[in-house]
Amino acid sequence: MEQKTFSRYEIFVVAILTILQFTLILDFMVLSPLGPFLMPDLHITTGQFSHVVSAYAFSAFASGILAAGFADKYDRKKLLLFFYIGFIAGTLFCGLATSYYSLLAARIVTGLFGGVIGSISFAIITDLFRLEVRGKVMGFVQMAFASSQVLGLPIGLYFANLWDWHSPFMMIVLVSIIVVGLIIVYLKPIDEHLKVKSDRNAFMHLAKTATNGIYFRTFIATALLATGGFMMMPFGTVFGVNNLKISKDDLWILYTVTGVFSMVLGPLSGKLADSWGKYKVFLLGSVTVIFISIYYTQLGPTPLWMVMIINIVMFAGVSARMISSSALTSAVPALQDRGAFMSINSSLQQLSGGLAAYAAGLIVVQAPSGKLQHYDTIGYVVSGTTVITMILIWFVNDYVMNKPQPAAPPVAHAAE
Repeated sequence: MEQKTFSRYEIFVVAILTILQFTLILDFMVLSPLGPFLMPDLHITTGQFSHVVSAYAFSAFASGILAAGFADKYDRKKLLLFFYIGFIAGTLFCGLATSYYSLLAARIVTGLFGGVIGSISFAIITDLFRLEVRGKVMGFVQMAFASSQVLGLPIGLYFANLWDWHSPFMMIVLVSIIVVGLIIVYLKPIDEHLKVKSDRNAFMHLAKTATNGIYFRTFIATALLATGGFMMMPFGTVFGVNNLKISKDDLWILYTVTGVFSMVLGPLSGKLADSWGKYKVFLLGSVTVIFISIYYTQLGPTPLWMVMIINIVMFAGVSARMISSSALTSAVPALQDRGAFMSINSSLQQLSGGLAAYAAGLIVVQAPSGKLQHYDTIGYVVSGTTVITMILIWFVNDYVMNKPQPAAPPVAHAAE
């Protein structure tokens, strides 16, 4: 029977995972707009700034691979709490950093723990919700991406202007501590996967999951999805201030307006993915990203209102890709492999993103005037990888559409 509405507990699960993702995404996203503040304060170059951004991704990749073999051996609630508390500690270190090297070390610690949390969250969603409604669930959870712009980035930039660039990280720490309390008190154990017997040890489990044919093809496809965000985002604010000539004082307006529209368009993309087709929505989002990324990266001084429109369309395309592809790939692994699959998948995305951020630092050069050079090259690279993912995700979609789907998860319909 098709699930029409969510129970109160299911609503809580979606809400707490959305807030959790909000803190994770904000921790990453806030680094980009803080670039104009911390780069002169710490006396770091564009190359060093890209190292700070990519350090998170590389450490997240390492921890995700190491954790993959154990991801299906424990209650997902316990794993979530362990890594989230570590993420809070790493973010606290970012808020206390006073030099390039201390900030770099703090980002490594944050990535070691934070990089695994997304995969655990998606494993929880896959355990508790059917594929038919997973697009809607992913739409709300991914709404954290927009919420971090509407609520987090403007507040973070305000605090950075009022005090200094350390304060937004301390804000994230305070919010995250509240989230930990709610998870401890209200989230039920998530251990249905432990009832599926497996005689594989952690390393054997990792090896079997990594070498599975369809899993491997999915890993390659989703790894490339991270390229666009990690290549364009680290220097997005610097490009806006120095090339598009947007005032630092107007950045919060840009992020707020873009985020408000994204908060509405994200859930709509999820609903559309469930009703119209996840791959169709992915294609629509991908074509949008291709055209906008090429156009945007070649702009010079541009009115704020026009930059707002371009950003709204771009983030609509990005959200459509993220939501539809996440819903599709979540249906690929078997129950007993979900944790390991999600960990490896997330790790490869982080590695791809880290390499992309590092490559962006090699491509982009900041002139003495502050203007970024060769940013348009990044637009072409992003478009090329997007075309490749359109082809690869087609194979994933074909597999999912021809794979028998399991019955409704018992936990998802448990009595309150």
